[in-house]
Amino acid sequence: MLSGILPRRPATVAVSAALAVGLLFGLLWYGGGVTTETIPGLPEPGWTRWLLPAAELAGELAAIATVGLLLAAVVLSPRHGRQLSAESYRRLRAARWTALLWAAATGAQICLTVSDLMGLPVAEIVTPTTVGHFVTSLTLGQALLVTAGLAVATAAVCLRTLTYAGSVFALVTAVLGVVPPVFTGHAAAGGNHQVAVSGLLIHVVAVVVWAGGLGALLLSGRAPAAAVRRFSPLATWCAVAVIGSGLVSAWIRLPGIAAVVTSRYGQLMLLKAVVLAGILVLGVLQRRTAMPALDRGDRRGFILVATGEILLFAAAMGAAVALSRTPPAVVEGEESAAQALLGFPMPGPVSPAALFTAWLPEPLYLSVAVVAAGLYLAGVHRLRRRGDGWPAHRTLLFLAGCGLLAVATSSGLARYAPVLFSVHMGQHLLLNMVVPILLVLAAPATLALRALRPATDPAWPGPREWLLAVLRSRPARVIAHPLVAFVLYVGSLYAMYFTGLYELALRSHAAHLAMVGHFLGTGYLFFSCVIGVDPGPRRPIHPLRVVMVFAAMAMHAFLGIALMASTRVLASAWYESLARPWGVSPLADQHTGGGLAWSFGELPMAVVLGALLVQWMRADDREARRRDRAADRAEAAGGTDPELAAYNAMLAALAARDGRSS
Repeated sequence: MLSGILPRRPATVAVSAALAVGLLFGLLWYGGGVTTETIPGLPEPGWTRWLLPAAELAGELAAIATVGLLLAAVVLSPRHGRQLSAESYRRLRAARWTALLWAAATGAQICLTVSDLMGLPVAEIVTPTTVGHFVTSLTLGQALLVTAGLAVATAAVCLRTLTYAGSVFALVTAVLGVVPPVFTGHAAAGGNHQVAVSGLLIHVVAVVVWAGGLGALLLSGRAPAAAVRRFSPLATWCAVAVIGSGLVSAWIRLPGIAAVVTSRYGQLMLLKAVVLAGILVLGVLQRRTAMPALDRGDRRGFILVATGEILLFAAAMGAAVALSRTPPAVVEGEESAAQALLGFPMPGPVSPAALFTAWLPEPLYLSVAVVAAGLYLAGVHRLRRRGDGWPAHRTLLFLAGCGLLAVATSSGLARYAPVLFSVHMGQHLLLNMVVPILLVLAAPATLALRALRPATDPAWPGPREWLLAVLRSRPARVIAHPLVAFVLYVGSLYAMYFTGLYELALRSHAAHLAMVGHFLGTGYLFFSCVIGVDPGPRRPIHPLRVVMVFAAMAMHAFLGIALMASTRVLASAWYESLARPWGVSPLADQHTGGGLAWSFGELPMAVVLGALLVQWMRADDREARRRDRAADRAEAAGGTDPELAAYNAMLAALAARDGRSS
């Protein structure tokens, strides 16, 4: 059965695996990732020191293969309606087996990690009790368990689905599966762990998509030139993300430029950078020489260059695993309790100047803001280049929204938000109200639909067709329902602050990233239902929109009053451990945050109400003009306006009924 996974070039697979494993073991020995010395009196795990990195590498390679095959099935294969084409189905079937290999490698990694932590051989220490305690009590164990579960779920979806939507779901599940381990290890343990983890998250996802897509094109059959050409811009975006996130990682993990050559960690990082540079060179060669030859039907150049890229990716993965187990160049000093919780030293007393100058960059959402602004400007430029107009105020609104997103997540607000509840509430209001309002009024979906070119071949849908499919999909229709949007928007406020979710977001960077995304998503969804101008599955009538705005205002005001009146400190254990040495008490600061939610939170809603009333009046004007045009056409044709005739008939029927009743 495994012969169907990579039927074309098993030699490439074997050489790539051998190269990755050989480089892994060599760099582990060189970088100090394993030790061959036995210290008297201490337990000895035996072969675990070598088998654990091998299991990590096997899991990463299987994850890359799974994501790549699913990416090829969804994006890099021809499409025939809602059902999978034969080529997509072959890749989906192959992804089923690689996902199972991924789950098995992750299970082995769990057992070997228990052995490594306890310092005893696997046969002596691994039992259901020890493994159960590891996966339920330790962060690393929980992350590996989630990864294994998502890998199994991916395999199950690949086994059962025959539709395009199912393969998309499998792809999303597989990408999510590579995320949990990112929040453990060197990046999550050192200083500035927010910056390091977010940068590593971008790095890992970009590498998996890049390497996986290339491998799927090379190893799973005769990829058509259209698939290769479609993958090229995706690979370019991934390369930019890998380079940027790699620079962030080097900045965090190395004490200076000299450490690149003076420390083993820096030398391994430099080796990985050289390998990635080689991949970039081959990528440029692929675009300039191999792809034109592929268009002419000559596949030899593409196969040769892509094989070189795969081999270099295998080397990079081996170096990456060795790097993750090598002691970092930055030696962390003794941390205070506050620094251990925050990931950075306790900031000084808050002030307006500190909020605008004490930046704490958040690579993930900062990248989202920059990329979104760039894509929006590119769309406007394309419209103007072909002679079409686009309102300047919409462009300004979108750029302002992206700028405020960057400020809310990367300025001093981000540094002081986990320290002061009042600052967190200000960040919340920006992310949940101000930024979504600006983005919704900028109509990004309308711009995208106008700027993106329709696909010339129905079998190869492009970004425009994907966007339309999302807007018309069943999940979009469900979440765009006014009641669902209102409940998500208002209900999440109370769920955040009157359950343990707020403290979880303070203690877990993964939960914090999810919180920011949830604030943005629910805010955009609600305001899109109320004042959105983009095409959508469902939008209520204007009177109902006014009711929704007033109801949201009331619920927001009640939340602020409840926070001001509360005598219980939210996330009290967090603030007690933080032991902030300046400013007011946590309860007084919480009351300030409640007052901010009660007072300032109504201002954006007032703006929304004004915009809604303007839209309502304009809609009435358009309807009146439409009716006038219909009446004019009917009069010119010598007839009667159908709507006017129906109205007169209704009045006549009412008069007749009143006459009979009297």
